[in-house]
Amino acid sequence: MKEVFQTIYSPCYGSIKEVFVQPSAYVYEWEKLLLIETHDQEEIEISVGISGDIVSLEVAPGQMVTPASALTVVRDDLQITGSD
Repeated sequence: MKEVFQTIYSPCYGSIKEVFVQPSAYVYEWEKLLLIETHDQEEIEISVGISGDIVSLEVAPGQMVTPASALTVVRDDLQITGSD
């Protein structure tokens, strides 16, 4: 079976406030991965609609990000859970 990797990018400008996952950790659909604080002090939770293993973590707390910044890479386990 072919492996599928999903790179997760920042949806906004800001800084990484908190990282909830570690490399090689398993994550579930819509699990909170990171928290970004925007320049307006708004907190944006980052989660994705796939489950799988964290292959790499590209950011650390305090790091500035833009919409082009890769945050993490997830290896999709290709499990269909039926959740929305």
